[in-house]
Amino acid sequence: MIRSNIGDRIFIVFIYIFLTLLAFSAFYPFWNSLVISFNEGMDTSKGGVTFWPRQFTLENYKVVFEDSRLMNGFVIAILRTVIGTVSSIFATSIFAYGMSKRELMGRKYYMIMCIITMYFGGGLIPSYMLLRNLGLFNSFWVFIIPALVGVWNMIIFRTFFQGLPQGLEESAKIDGSGNWGIFFRIIVPLSGPVIATLSLFTAVNHWNEWFVASIYITKEELMPIQTILRQILFSNIASEQLANVDASSIAHINAAKKITSKSLTMATVMVATIPIICVYPFLQRFFVKGVLVGSLKE
Repeated sequence: MIRSNIGDRIFIVFIYIFLTLLAFSAFYPFWNSLVISFNEGMDTSKGGVTFWPRQFTLENYKVVFEDSRLMNGFVIAILRTVIGTVSSIFATSIFAYGMSKRELMGRKYYMIMCIITMYFGGGLIPSYMLLRNLGLFNSFWVFIIPALVGVWNMIIFRTFFQGLPQGLEESAKIDGSGNWGIFFRIIVPLSGPVIATLSLFTAVNHWNEWFVASIYITKEELMPIQTILRQILFSNIASEQLANVDASSIAHINAAKKITSKSLTMATVMVATIPIICVYPFLQRFFVKGVLVGSLKE
């Protein structure tokens, strides 16, 4: 057993204190936003609401969930995340499986073309004109089709596939399996960790992405929650929503007096953030195994 001296112990204590403060600085903004979302808006405007709601209320969330525009954006975000993740992982993994074959003619050329797209792009205006000419303007599929294949994910998939034993595929071919059978019956079941990890990364990207809708979508019914949230943060839509609260109900009037733009914004942030956070614990165990195996093997 190696004994540590006083200097080592002091250093370890310092490291623990530093990491604790670092973790606190990262977690506190989220916690404070959560606290404000559960606190009465007029009370929050007085200041001093830090670690716990001073006047607890659910009215902020009630306004959010009663707003059809916000809830429609929530549904669009869920559909985009689920469909976009499944289709992207499916298309990217198939592309990567083909690129992992050394006998593929022009494989190096295809790889160079893919890598070039990681560093150079046509720009916003050519992309806008292309998607408009393809009929994707004001279409739900503008969220899905342009993001079908990610080059970085393809490289990770390809590297992972190349690390699998060649004897598995050779045995399957002897048994009469074709390329599709080998891919779905052998390759996919063995690729669980990397599929789970890249699925999470893709889902988070789809859930948090707001720029595409702000450029290619003008219909409110196709706006995802993140784009709506951005509009709330930058154009004071929250104040307009408060003015539209049903004035025929006394309870609603009294509730509206307790709600401010900031409290409603924080409630919307929580509604848009917590669902994707809940996915992490279920896939966390795949992170190291999936990403490192798929990126370090040659």
